[in-house]
Amino acid sequence: MTRSSPRSASAPQNAAQDTGGGGNAMALLVIASCQLMVVLDITIVNIALPHIQRSLDFSTTSLSWVVNAYTLTFGGLLLLGGRAGDILGRRRVFVAGVLLFVLASLLGGFARNSGQLLAARALQGVGGAIASPTSLALISTTFREGPERNRAFGVFAAVSAGGGAIGLLAGGVLVEWLNWRWVLFVNVPIGLLIALAAPRWIKESERHPGRFDLTGALASTAGMVLLVYGFIRAAQDGWGDALTLASFAAAVLVLAGFVLVERRSRQPITPLHMFADRNRAGTYGIMLCLAAAMFGMFFFLTLFVQNVLDFSPLRAGLAFLPVSAVIAVGAGLASRFLPVYGPKPFMVGGGVLAAAGLGWLTLTDVHSTYAGSVLGPMLVFSLGMGMEFVSLTLMALSDVPVRESGAAPGLLNATQQVGGSLGLSILVTVFGTASGNEAEKQVPLFLRQATPAERLRFQRTGELPPPWADEVLTSGVSAAFVMAAIFAVLAALIALVAVQVRPSDLRRLQGG
Repeated sequence: MTRSSPRSASAPQNAAQDTGGGGNAMALLVIASCQLMVVLDITIVNIALPHIQRSLDFSTTSLSWVVNAYTLTFGGLLLLGGRAGDILGRRRVFVAGVLLFVLASLLGGFARNSGQLLAARALQGVGGAIASPTSLALISTTFREGPERNRAFGVFAAVSAGGGAIGLLAGGVLVEWLNWRWVLFVNVPIGLLIALAAPRWIKESERHPGRFDLTGALASTAGMVLLVYGFIRAAQDGWGDALTLASFAAAVLVLAGFVLVERRSRQPITPLHMFADRNRAGTYGIMLCLAAAMFGMFFFLTLFVQNVLDFSPLRAGLAFLPVSAVIAVGAGLASRFLPVYGPKPFMVGGGVLAAAGLGWLTLTDVHSTYAGSVLGPMLVFSLGMGMEFVSLTLMALSDVPVRESGAAPGLLNATQQVGGSLGLSILVTVFGTASGNEAEKQVPLFLRQATPAERLRFQRTGELPPPWADEVLTSGVSAAFVMAAIFAVLAALIALVAVQVRPSDLRRLQGG
């Protein structure tokens, strides 16, 4: 195949524009479908974890790596994926990432042991890291500035924020009706359709000559992996663990080296001057905090509704379905009124709503019900997140040179994944401390009332039966929601103090 000339490379753009609104609608469908596939894969596996553990003989500790293997490679390689789109062409890289994701999903579905599954999950993360930042960058090159692009960002943001809830629902359906392997197999037909449709409906972007900053890419990836691993290790083995401390020390050294490499590189993978803009730096800080809160909400509510409320996997998935609908409402409101009020009110207001919803969830106890104690705060949180994601996406990509429009979404997505991983690890540590303290109170109460058979079972497993176990779990979950609410409050404060954008600035920020 010969390399396309500049004229031939622009042909898809003209074709897409000639199709009018229908062409743009199909392009958005392809882009949003890819993002949905990548995002929901973070949560679709969660409901299947007990079945995976029994099928492949995972220990309880090692089972967490079924999730972590994906999140670490996804978050760690997003910057490289964005840069690849700039240099090689975004549609080309987009399709390659989708196909790699499909291959990894197929291999994971056929995994016969724990090592094969973890390798496939890591490879899925690589494919997602290639496809996700290029899909966001494709919006900038496919849709015209103004209301059209704002609507596209709104759809993309709604998919990004609601994908987690959809993944929980899909996971529940697939596990209950088929088996756990289908949470991976389901990606194969979807990914192949996306890869086939992309050349027809998405224009190729201009290729910018350059070279990969491999040293910077490896340093950033290694540094983020070490940092995430340090927090995960701390959640499992404590802050005084030698390997935990070594991971944090190594992360500091590697990330410091990354900054030095980027400052000296002619073509850095992450242009550091993007952080000099207070609005963009504030945006990354807000995303870091909100991702931590969001990952925590999904994780701990999943535990609560299945273990305390005794929901089946399918019913648990259905319980999260309203999240996606309300996120879409919030994203739609933000997209419509951004030109009038600017992004700052939605950033501040979204953070306040998210904090209010999480604060409400701290009141849950063993007597709580889904309708009375879970649904309301979950919807408040979701409305705030929908408003936030549209505003954050717009701010992160505003006023960015075309040559760096791949690095910008890559950094935003990396911030989301790393923030989610780090935040969840912190929340798990809070959960473990609070639930451990509660267990010290519940064990004597249980032993005073337990039968000889129950005492023997407790000695063998160390696990409390209901209702004592429910008290322990609920105490830990409530404490974790307190920390998640603090993250959301911090996001609102950053928006209030750091972001300085007036409605009249919106056209300039969008490059108009």
